[in-house]
Amino acid sequence: MAPSPPRLDPDRRRRRLELLAALADAKARESAQPQRLRGARLRELIASRRRLAN
Repeated sequence: MAPSPPRLDPDRRRRRLELLAALADAKARESAQPQRLRGARLRELIASRRRLAN
């Protein structure tokens, strides 16, 4: 039988759960944004990346 993974200490486990909850919340908010806002954000990121590359 395969050994079970080691248990995380309570503090680390709490921080991990908080991080996963924040990530899920961010994903939910992002999917709720209108398409034009997501497109504008994407264009902004592309433009800033081009500025950094040049």
